[in-house]
Amino acid sequence: MATFLSDLVQYRGFFQMVLILGIGGSFPYGFHISVINYPSMHIKRFLNATWSSRHGRPLSPEAVQLLWSSIVSAYGLGGLLGSAACGFLTARFRKKKCQAAANGVMVGAALCVGLSESAASFEMILLARFLFGVGIGISFSIHPQYVGEISPKRLRGFANATVAIFLTLGKVAGQVAGLREVLGGASLWPLLLALTGLSALAQSAALPCFPDSPSYLLLQKGNEEAFLQAIRRLWGPGDHGAEIEDLRREQVQWCPSSSPLPPPKGLRVRELLASRSLRWQLYVTFALMTTLQLCGINAIYFYSFEVFRTAQFEEETIPYVALGVGVCECLSSVLCSSLIERFGRRRLLWGGYAAMVLVLALLTATLTLQHRFLWMHYVSVVLIFLFVIFYGIGPSGATIAVMVEMFTQAFRPSAFVLVGILNWAGLFLLGMAFPFIVAWLGPFCFLLFVAVLSASAAFVFLFLPETKGKSIVEITAEFNKLNYRRKKDLFKEEANHHYPKEGIFCTRL
Repeated sequence: MATFLSDLVQYRGFFQMVLILGIGGSFPYGFHISVINYPSMHIKRFLNATWSSRHGRPLSPEAVQLLWSSIVSAYGLGGLLGSAACGFLTARFRKKKCQAAANGVMVGAALCVGLSESAASFEMILLARFLFGVGIGISFSIHPQYVGEISPKRLRGFANATVAIFLTLGKVAGQVAGLREVLGGASLWPLLLALTGLSALAQSAALPCFPDSPSYLLLQKGNEEAFLQAIRRLWGPGDHGAEIEDLRREQVQWCPSSSPLPPPKGLRVRELLASRSLRWQLYVTFALMTTLQLCGINAIYFYSFEVFRTAQFEEETIPYVALGVGVCECLSSVLCSSLIERFGRRRLLWGGYAAMVLVLALLTATLTLQHRFLWMHYVSVVLIFLFVIFYGIGPSGATIAVMVEMFTQAFRPSAFVLVGILNWAGLFLLGMAFPFIVAWLGPFCFLLFVAVLSASAAFVFLFLPETKGKSIVEITAEFNKLNYRRKKDLFKEEANHHYPKEGIFCTRL
């Protein structure tokens, strides 16, 4: 505790920046995942009433469901567009400006949905959901990159884990705000959906007070004075020689002053995929992001309401029990931030996957037997909470940490384009397919997630190098043992300027 308090004083600029980034980064992403279910009945009634006032007849139930599905899925489509454009935008205009622009998009979306009922326009809800997706798609891609770049080495794991903390805080905030006693009533749902406009405004007001990331200022702008000023602003006046030396080593590796080549452009996604020097980093990215979508956490939230009903909870109390699940995930994510530097990313990942496999196997059994033994309902409730705890402690925080630490400054924007596309496409496709999977397999749908988690645990245990406490140059060297099985291939690529030819040099904006 004393160490944490001393760090809080020493690195107060860094902690303030982490807070500001979280408010406008992963927080609104989590909020909009959880909040949309609460006003669903009110919005469906609004759709019908608006259509009736325009055309003199109500919508059919199928048409209402189609419009509602369009409103829900517009968020995912907007997020996919925003994350796909984020790499180009941040390379062209830098992360800080792009984050401010994303906040502007979210404020516009909040005004749009907030005025939709007054304007009697359900089209404004559809547009607002799409704009929220675009803005959050950009900010959710920027948040982990920015946090990773401003972190001193000893706090890097904690800082990366805060992305998951703010995401779960957003989920909990959406659950609390959606309660009937708060903003979940029939007359307040436009305000409920517009609430994240306030977080966007708060971040926009605070961002100008903070610098760009030190690595951006040194590696991409080449501004030595601004780089040192940012170090002092974020990390205080202490001795930061080790971190500064790591950044200078990366500068020498990626931006050699003796290079005869002209200043190159940022690495494009197509070139990133073709680069042999990043082959295993991309394998890990694909494996971890696929597992994050197919680990079963969304299925758990889906099944939790059914389990709570069969466990004879009162219908009025089920939202509060579900809120307890969200709070449990949030607290376990906070715990992950304190454990990640002690146990490392690799151990939290494969250990978390293994624990989740065990819980899902037991949950499948209890759900199958719940009609034969009444006490099985309560065992299922306990297992739901255990699953959420293991998810929060392991994959939820450690995945983002690995994503940030595997890629250098030159590669990171394009890498997070892929991360964003995998995340948003997976969210959209799983939302479309999961109801059919549940209807077909019932509680046995968890066995699909058991298979995915088992394969991922084995993959991480066998192939993922530990990144805790290592510089990006050291992490790259670890991955090169996998990318270049034979040393002569590495020497040959270096000799031909293919290490990697597409983008080893810095981006100058």
